[in-house]
Amino acid sequence: MYHGDEICQEKSKFLLTEMNLPNGLLPLKDMEECGYVKETGFVWLKQKKKCEHKFEKIGRPVQYAAEVTAYVEPNRIRKLTGVKTKELLMWVTLSDIYVDDPPTGKITFKTPTGLISSQSPEWAPSRSSRGAFPKLGSGSLLELPP
Repeated sequence: MYHGDEICQEKSKFLLTEMNLPNGLLPLKDMEECGYVKETGFVWLKQKKKCEHKFEKIGRPVQYAAEVTAYVEPNRIRKLTGVKTKELLMWVTLSDIYVDDPPTGKITFKTPTGLISSQSPEWAPSRSSRGAFPKLGSGSLLELPP
């Protein structure tokens, strides 16, 4: 378990990268605590208050609750809580996020009701030589806000 925004930002990005996921999927702000139980894959992230982030290239706003939890494994986040995206006029809860293996650049989002949205490689960041999504820099789709 870690406390403080700086170390939690670093650890959450590192974990996503290690799991071969885009490290900007969870652009939380003012994180107070984060933790990871390696044996089960359970991860939690706590921030001071809920926040909203818009992924500009796909035009999607995403809301992150004050507490976000999930189980992570290579190429996949499952049993996700605390994350919603706007679909037309409604906020829809996301429950799973996964990337293809072998890597194609496509990322898939799933809701608890089974609705699925896949995003094509055109918006996904390119992968590094390890096969994971790279650390993201200025101007990229999943860049964390300052």
